[in-house]
Amino acid sequence: MEVVDAAHAGAGPDVSNPGDPHRVVHYTTAAVPAGPVHGQIDWPRRIDHMQQHTAQHLLSAAFIELFGFETVSFHLGKEISTIDLRAPSVVPRQVEEAERRTNEIILEDRPVEIRFGTAEELAESGIRKKVEREGILRAIEIDGFDRQPCGGTHLARTGQAGLILLRKLERSREHFRIEFLAGYRALAAARTDYATLTQAATLLSCAPADVPAGITKNIEDRRSNNTAIKRLEERLATLEARALLQQLQEASGSAAGTDQVAKPRLIVATPPDATPAYLALLAAKLVAEKNVIALLLSRESGHVVAARSPEIAQDLGTTLRESLKEFGGKGGGAKHFAQGQLPGSVQQADAFITRVKSRLANS
Repeated sequence: MEVVDAAHAGAGPDVSNPGDPHRVVHYTTAAVPAGPVHGQIDWPRRIDHMQQHTAQHLLSAAFIELFGFETVSFHLGKEISTIDLRAPSVVPRQVEEAERRTNEIILEDRPVEIRFGTAEELAESGIRKKVEREGILRAIEIDGFDRQPCGGTHLARTGQAGLILLRKLERSREHFRIEFLAGYRALAAARTDYATLTQAATLLSCAPADVPAGITKNIEDRRSNNTAIKRLEERLATLEARALLQQLQEASGSAAGTDQVAKPRLIVATPPDATPAYLALLAAKLVAEKNVIALLLSRESGHVVAARSPEIAQDLGTTLRESLKEFGGKGGGAKHFAQGQLPGSVQQADAFITRVKSRLANS
């Protein structure tokens, strides 16, 4: 339903003339009874929209003024807003300059006026971007800086925008997208960013300005530690594989690694606190020997690895997948190497090992 607001537009609007620029129309989602209508603006929402929209005009004009980069589209979202620029390239330095120029215009508190005219009249007076529309158009003019046809809500003065923050620069197809926040949104974002920075500084035991250096050091330390851990795991897996193979040799009463052993030899182990990566590493070292099937399980995580020497024919992928399925787990893999996850308790782990051994024996 269309409701004509005559009083809001000021004295003397011609409410019967759709072309009257002072005619304000409200569209409702339900029928409105005849007579006076009381409306109430959601002011926090309205001022937020006005701040983002006016800031968008300012930012687009700043990129035109400084670099000749035209805004081809924009998005005013509930949380963030963006403009898309047509430019050969956009670099961080240009983003910083545009942000500073926009904030200069905001701090100068220039008036924001509403103008009306045809497309031709507005084009003659100078507009930032031509529009293909007929009739009387509404334009937003920021004193001495920008003029652009627009039907949205805007501030009365640039100072009411508070400030603008440019947050992200990214390539979007053939254009460059700038993410920005203005007004109360920018204030809230700055406060959140500082709280995050302060928390990071506390965790790193350093000053906020030293957070990047602290993070860099932590990354380098972690990379160095990971390298050292991998070396230690390699040595540990070699020693543990050697011990397991020795136990197998003593139990079978034959020399490990000789061609005399034709029947596959099963090694079952549950290394404590073993990660999936370590189980895979240990399995690889075990099956480097001939006629070996390795079944390794972590009782802590329930991760299972099964592997075999190349000359053995068993399909461990199928065996492990079917066995895990019986116990509510998932997994599988190739014929020579498979892994998966076993849920449940230690007792279930023992029952699972028994089941796999039975399947291997039958196959």
